[in-house]
Formats: sequence, structure tokens, C-alpha cells
Amino acid sequence: MKDYEFGTKIYELRKAESLSQNKLAEMLGVSNKAVSKWENGNAKPSIEQLLKLAKIFNVSVEDLVETKKKEIKHINKIVITGGPCSGKSTALSWLQTEFSKKGYLVLFVPESASELIIGGVAPWTIDTNLNFETAILKLQIMKEQLFEEAAKNSKFDKILLVCDRGCLDCKAYMTPNEYARALKTLNLNEIQLRDSYDAVFHLVTAAKGAEEYYTLANNQARLETAEEAKEKDSATMNAWVGHPHLRVIDNSTNFEKKMQRLMKEISRFLGEPEPCEIERKFLIEYPNLEALEKLPNCQKVDIIQTYLKTFNGEETRIRQRGLNGSFIYTKTTKKKLDGLKRLEVESRISKDEYIKLLLDADTTKKQIRKTRYCLMYKNQYYEIDIYPFWKDKAIMEIELRDEKQTIKLPEVVKVIKEVTDDETFFNIAMATKG
Repeated sequence: MKDYEFGTKIYELRKAESLSQNKLAEMLGVSNKAVSKWENGNAKPSIEQLLKLAKIFNVSVEDLVETKKKEIKHINKIVITGGPCSGKSTALSWLQTEFSKKGYLVLFVPESASELIIGGVAPWTIDTNLNFETAILKLQIMKEQLFEEAAKNSKFDKILLVCDRGCLDCKAYMTPNEYARALKTLNLNEIQLRDSYDAVFHLVTAAKGAEEYYTLANNQARLETAEEAKEKDSATMNAWVGHPHLRVIDNSTNFEKKMQRLMKEISRFLGEPEPCEIERKFLIEYPNLEALEKLPNCQKVDIIQTYLKTFNGEETRIRQRGLNGSFIYTKTTKKKLDGLKRLEVESRISKDEYIKLLLDADTTKKQIRKTRYCLMYKNQYYEIDIYPFWKDKAIMEIELRDEKQTIKLPEVVKVIKEVTDDETFFNIAMATKG
């Protein structure tokens, strides 16, 4: 079994002394491959070599070999967003009840816009919309940092940090120029800001599909007419397009079932009872990229996917995802169950962890590079993958709530055929081809 913890310790001590693998190997009288194996967790030094390492790094042998299991808190940070009068307040109450039962500490970051308006800081008291929205954004970031610190210091192992609206909601209430200026003023990057959340759940306004229930009475900060609510709902939904886990809860059922669907989506995301992925995949004709990029409900991201060595029949990959030099990094393990279902465990990793894991890449498989277009269509979230080795076709995927869910294929794409069960179109198969 690999000892990653020991390997990491050797790597960090070597870096602290500004030593290359070659230099450390020379000092120990071993090959640089031996040092590489230690750092990868594939091997351990002999007693004699441990004594030399302890002397070089000025630590005791006990400190060198001792492994301490750190307590890892499982903090999931999600956003509950949506149009005006969409049921967010009720949803937060349901969340508290539902996930407290499952053993989570549920923390809520209150909606910043409502707090400011109720306190007198409002669009009609601030000189410009830009300054008002910038104030919301700044307050939101400060509150999230405070709550994240509190979550880390809590006594609970499982924590659900719920943001009543997130930072990108501000985008829906600003012009593109105002939004760009706000980000510049606060020295922020949209991708890092958007993808700092683990999942986003958008509740559709009652003004779309449940018009008789749209009201201003239950929120003194709400000012929009039903038509304005529809516009803000679409703008808010589009602001979050591009996030790796965006789900929309519409008004296709009564309100109680709407809340139940939200709880089910959040449970699936959290892996309660198990982290299961259900998706369908389609081979499509090469789309008009210029037309896609002009759509307000479509966002582009670049992805580099690397497969790691595995020995138990599972598929493990690491992924760099982002645009224009701004990226997030994830590690994912998948195992096929049956039909459309796959067991999937995904975790966010740091850039340093990503680089270190690259050393354990499966060299029998190629890196997969692709450009992904995230498209919201009729409240369903599609991902269109463009590969550099195809000029006439692409892959489109949609993740489902359940295997019987009806889907509405986007009009902007032309489907060649469904390839959900065709393993030749799996990324890992493409990575294996010569």
C-alpha cells in the first residue's frame, strides 16, 4: 500500500531545504529514482537512509516516520439562489430540518442584499447601482469567510454551509460594464468566485409557472413586478451557468413537491445515502461555436483531464477546469453500478496537490483536453464537449435526477445518436486509444 503521507513529508522537507531530487539523492548515495519513489509513496528508505535523511533535515527519525492522522472536516458550501418569490426562505427551513437529521451542522449565510436594504443601504439611498452592488459583493465575501472559519472550528465532522444567494447573484443586477468594474475594484476573478461554491441550486420564481402565488408580502426588500421577477430569474440563472454543479428546481409540481425535489437534489450532491451519478450522453454534430458563445445562457470552460494509476477496477482522474489562466482542481473516482448509474466521489484539491498527483499519472493513457460549453436550456443543464481531434462531431451530456426523467434536447444542437452505453465514447476509452 502506498504511503502518501510519508512521501509528502519527504517532499516538503526537501523543498524547505531548497534541494532538488538529484541533489538529495547525491547526498544519500542513492539514485534520484529512489527519492522519487519515496515521495510518490511507492517505497520507503532503509534504516541507514532514514538516519541520513534525519541528519540532512535536522529532525529526529521518530519525527520523520511518525504519521499523524489529521481530522478532516467535511465542509460542503452550497448556494440556494433563484428569482424573486421562489421559495428560498422555506427551502432554508426545510434544509435545517432535513440535514440536521442526517448528522450535519447546517450553517446559513444570510442574504446580503436584504440585510443592506432593511438597514437603509438601498438602491435609492446609494448614489449609483455600481456602488450598491459592490457593497453587497463585499459584504457577501466577508460573511462567507467568517462562516467558513467558524465551520472549520466547529465540533462537527459533517458541515453544510448554505449561502442564501451567492456572489454571482450580483451579476444579474448589473450591466456587464458595472460587473467588470466591481470585480476590478475588489480584485476578484469570476471563475474563482463562481467555483468557490461546491454546488448551486436555483429555485425558479413563482412568476414562472405558479403566477397565482407570486407576492411581495413576504419580503419587505422585494420590489419587482411579476414581469421583472421573470427577467431577474433568467438573469440570475444565467449568471451561474458554467458552474460544474448547477441544478434548477422549477414549478412543474406543487410547492411541497418542489421542496422535496430540492432536498433530493442536495442529498444526491452530498452523497446521501451514496454519491451516485446518473447521466445520458449524445453524439452530436459539431456545433456552431460562435453562436453558442453569444448565448447568455452558455459559458465556456477549458478542461485538462489526467487518469491516475489504479489497481481495483475503479477509474480515478484529476482535472484542471477553468479559463484564461484561472482554474480549479478536482479528483474524481468512478465505479459503474448498473444501467445509467455510476458511483462517483469527487473532491476539490489544491493546485499543489494536483501537481503532486500528476506524478502518479497512468502513462498508458493520454491526457484528455477539451473545451466545454455549459448550456442551460429549459431549466436543464447540458455540457457540450469539444475535442481537438474531432472536427465534425462532439459529445453532449446531461446529468439526471433519476433514470426516468424526461429531457428536452436543445434546439441549437443536432443529435446524431445516443451513446450513453457506448463505451467507445467514454473519455477513458479516448485516452486509451493509440
